[in-house]
Amino acid sequence: MAKILLVGGGGREHALAWKLVASPRCEALIVAPGNPGIAQLPKVRLAPVKGEDSAGLVSLARAEAVDLVVCGPEGPLAAGLGDAMRAAGFAFFGPSRAAAELEGSKAFAKRLMAEAGVPTAAFGVFEEVAAAERFIDAQPGPVVVKADGLCAGKGVVVADTKDESKAAVRRMLAEGEFGAAGARVVLEERLFGREVSMMALCDGTRLAMLASAEDHKAVFDGDRGPNTGGMGTYSPSPLVSEADTRAIVSRIFEPTVKAMAAKNRPFQGLLYGGLMLTPERGPMVIEWNCRFGDPETQVVMVRMEDDLLPWLEGAAAGRLPAGAPVFAPGAAVCVVLAAANYPGTPRAGDEIVLGDLAGGATGPWAFQAGTRQDGGRLVTAGGRVLGIAARGADLTAARATVYGAIGSAPGQIGFAGMHFRTDIGMRGEA
Repeated sequence: MAKILLVGGGGREHALAWKLVASPRCEALIVAPGNPGIAQLPKVRLAPVKGEDSAGLVSLARAEAVDLVVCGPEGPLAAGLGDAMRAAGFAFFGPSRAAAELEGSKAFAKRLMAEAGVPTAAFGVFEEVAAAERFIDAQPGPVVVKADGLCAGKGVVVADTKDESKAAVRRMLAEGEFGAAGARVVLEERLFGREVSMMALCDGTRLAMLASAEDHKAVFDGDRGPNTGGMGTYSPSPLVSEADTRAIVSRIFEPTVKAMAAKNRPFQGLLYGGLMLTPERGPMVIEWNCRFGDPETQVVMVRMEDDLLPWLEGAAAGRLPAGAPVFAPGAAVCVVLAAANYPGTPRAGDEIVLGDLAGGATGPWAFQAGTRQDGGRLVTAGGRVLGIAARGADLTAARATVYGAIGSAPGQIGFAGMHFRTDIGMRGEA
């Protein structure tokens, strides 16, 4: 039996908690700080310690005598939570601070990929506006502008024109739009194609791939409007066959893991690649993340048939289990219900109705993210409020279950001011 500490409180952590408590070896799950949805799961206790409080989390792990610590969000990883936990003697699922720089600094990631021969867009790294603008002028096409550091998924501008690229550079470098995270920018050639999310469990040398997924970042149907942290996902991607996965592993994931080990930054945890499937050059890395994706985790977890716990323990110990995780056939879909005004400043305090979630083995499930308890009411408290997920024999069936659960009719899930995309998964049906 194992006692686990899970750090985080969003929809990703709700999905991980939901999967972990299903393990027959999970004795108890302490979640810091958690959310009201996580609190309703069996075997769970919440602890009011934030992810930024490394010392408090180490003290909590000691007090609870946990067997494994799992970190969901990227901030604590970049701040060195893994180093603090390992120094205190705890098994930890997640990279060290040095390894987490693969996500924490886009400049580091791009240079590592260039050295390792991993396919990615041509790029330049800049701290001065004038030099950045000269680079933009020299490019044959539009340029993507990325803040170097962590910006909660909002530090990337996919420009259509050079003037848009230059304006984004000025906002980041001259006006300090993202503070220290945007004091250096990475400029990249814009890649065209379909995006796919690929995640792998890593133990420092070996990796085991999880099911593919496709994220929908733009706020409105048809991929219109500003990018968000993710408005929905589906799994698997019909664009990634088993042969494609093997090629992605050999050309992208394995060279990256080998390069990190060669730099004495062995990667243990979840390595998540945002890839562009370009028509001419094949899969290319858009960015690396060092933790489970959100909302990709929701669809991957509801399809995963294996017990998650041994895989996390193995990665933390440097000894992944043999083989690869098994996933249910068919498909899964997750639709994000966002608060009024998101991705701007979201409105808070709207009461949430969770409806009838007695969906059986294929859902629907409501994974909570931006929620809080207000007396006897569950209310909105963030931009992405809920992720409604379901499985089905195919994408059409999974979509029907998810969208059938959302609305204002009795038994449906909703809240005042909510908005969501109505086309999550449709491109996978084409």
